[in-house]
Amino acid sequence: MSYVHATPGTGTLLRPLDTLLRVETPEGIDLFLRPAGLVPRALAFAIDLAIRGSVLGVLGAILLFQGDLGVGALMMLFFLFNWLYMALFEGLRQGRSPGKQLMGLQVVHRDGTPIGWPAALLRNLLRAVDALPFGYALGLTCCLLDSSFRRLGDLAAGTQVVYREATPKAPDLPQVPAEPAPFPLSVQEQRALIELAERQASLAPARVQELAALMAPALGVADDQAMPRIERVARALVGPAV
Repeated sequence: MSYVHATPGTGTLLRPLDTLLRVETPEGIDLFLRPAGLVPRALAFAIDLAIRGSVLGVLGAILLFQGDLGVGALMMLFFLFNWLYMALFEGLRQGRSPGKQLMGLQVVHRDGTPIGWPAALLRNLLRAVDALPFGYALGLTCCLLDSSFRRLGDLAAGTQVVYREATPKAPDLPQVPAEPAPFPLSVQEQRALIELAERQASLAPARVQELAALMAPALGVADDQAMPRIERVARALVGPAV
C-alpha cells in the first residue's frame, strides 16, 4: 500500500495544504482521501467536549448530593469519560464520535481502511501527550507541521482524520413491466444489461443508442426497440420495484 499527496488525474506530487491523499491499493486502484484541517477537527472536538460536559454536569448535580460516595463516583465517571469517550465511539462507530459525525469527519487508517480498537485506543491515549504543555500546544504544532494535519496520536497509531464521503445513491431502474430474457444470460451479461438500464440517464442519448444496438440482434428486436427491451429484461432480473 502506498500513498502520495496529489491532485486527482495529474499524478504530480504537490505540497499545498489542500491536496488530497492518494492511496494506491494492492490491486492498483487509486483511492482519494481528503484530510480534515484544524478548524473542522477543533469544532468536532468542541462538540464532543460539550456533550461530555453536559452529561457530567447532569450526573454531578445528582451525585454531589450523595456525600463522599457520590463524589467518588463522579470522579470515577470523569476519568472514564475523559479517557474512553472518544476511543469507544471511534472503535464502535468506524472512527466517528458524535462531534465528527456532525462535522462529516471520520478516522481511518492511512490506507483508507476503517480503524479498529488498537488504533482507536492508542490515538486517544496519546491525547495526554498532545495536550502538553498546555492547551494541546504540542498536538497543534504537530498538525501544522504535518502535511496531512496529523497529531502525535495519529502518527503513532497510523491513522488519519478525513472528510467522510457521502454514500452515492444507487441508480434506479426505469419503472417498466418485467420481461424475461429470450435466452439464458451469463452473470456478466446480466450485469451489463442491468448497468446499462440503470446508468442510461448519465450517458449521452447517442451513446445509449449505440450500446443498446449492440444487443439488439441477440434480443431479436430492431435497434430503436433495443433499449426498451433491455429495460424490461433488467427489471425481470432485478425484481419488481418496492
